[in-house]
Amino acid sequence: MQTPPLDLSIESLTALPGRQQRVPLIVFSHLRWGFVFQRPQHVLSRLSRHFDVYFIEEPIFAEGPPTLMRSTQQGGVQVVTPRSPVRAPGFHDDQMAVLKPLIEDFVVAQRLAEPLVWLYTPMALSLIADLEPRAVVYDCMDDLASFKFAPPELVAREAALMAQADVVFTGGPSLYESRRGRHSNLHCLPSAVDAEHFTPSRLDATSAEGVAAAALHRGMPHPRLGFFGVIDERLDLELVAGIADQRPGWHIVMVGPVVKIDPATLPQRPNILWAGMQRYEALPHLMSHWDVCLLPFALNEATRFISPTKTLEYLAGGKPVVSTPIKDVVSLYGSAVHIAATADEFVAAAETALAETPQARVDWRTRAQALVDGCTWDGTADAMAELLLAYVGTALAPCIVLDEPLATAKPREAEGLTKAAPVERAVRSERPLAAM
Repeated sequence: MQTPPLDLSIESLTALPGRQQRVPLIVFSHLRWGFVFQRPQHVLSRLSRHFDVYFIEEPIFAEGPPTLMRSTQQGGVQVVTPRSPVRAPGFHDDQMAVLKPLIEDFVVAQRLAEPLVWLYTPMALSLIADLEPRAVVYDCMDDLASFKFAPPELVAREAALMAQADVVFTGGPSLYESRRGRHSNLHCLPSAVDAEHFTPSRLDATSAEGVAAAALHRGMPHPRLGFFGVIDERLDLELVAGIADQRPGWHIVMVGPVVKIDPATLPQRPNILWAGMQRYEALPHLMSHWDVCLLPFALNEATRFISPTKTLEYLAGGKPVVSTPIKDVVSLYGSAVHIAATADEFVAAAETALAETPQARVDWRTRAQALVDGCTWDGTADAMAELLLAYVGTALAPCIVLDEPLATAKPREAEGLTKAAPVERAVRSERPLAAM
């Protein structure tokens, strides 16, 4: 008798027997959930509609016995933070003797039999062997080895992860091309956008975020140029200073946490405001006060493969965008983004955007909206979920949720756990899932 084909529709997951016993999805991330709201938060909060998501962060240092602290976040995602007496940063090898038993106890206590395991960092690779994952997912959102202070062993760890992973996603076409040929189940899913969140018409100026944004800009003359995102070695600070110097009547608002660089090195000008980290809910309100949005990225090793999420967020907010010639920005969004390499070119591009006729702005909005409509986080998460269904099968693992923080305990045998029947892989190709 011929075996019927596997149904890879999203609806099929909720129709499987034992719907209440959902497949656990354990994620290891170098980014903290409470940091800048970006790809991991967007994707996983949506995947939590179909899976029980456990987001394991890098450990934080704390004296005393190691413990796991847990909180419930957007979409029901369970964020798990190890507290470790080891001072080594991140998922360092020196942390493994502490982290492995902590995570083993957690998995046993939660009865997370045969989870899907998802990695954002290859540095956590040694933590997954004892989890008996039904599949390993690598979401390659950045070329971490190119970043400042990257562990020297990261390149080798990624090669090992690529060899073990069942499916690999990349956060943009440049990353996809750089990994092409290194994995047979490789898929390009570029940065997307929650358009509704940034749509100007939905903003409430009387909300706490609206009032705070208005107060921040009170008395600041136009034109205003703005940026939000992480402020680190990927930004061209000399370019920002050059724009400010060339147009002292313009005002530049830089929003975001300063990471891996000395805040004392930030260029200080009367017309540059360093506004610090702001909540994701505040970003559209801040942007509503700007005339032009900036992507002043440096062209260096750390930016060779980036695909900035904020590009589509700016466009969804209805703002003209000027960017340095980042490869993915040009290839994906060049039809609606001004490209400039120098301070002179940035100023000229911003002046062009500011001087657009009403008809030119309408034409631009049409192009920008087409890009926004074509790449949503809902669509990205659905595409990922359909690929993951190839590894789910029909025997779903039980999931028991504990409310209290978890301390170290002697591992105990889980009862009543059954191994899911193997499922034939339904997807084996390197074709991108999104248009380049």
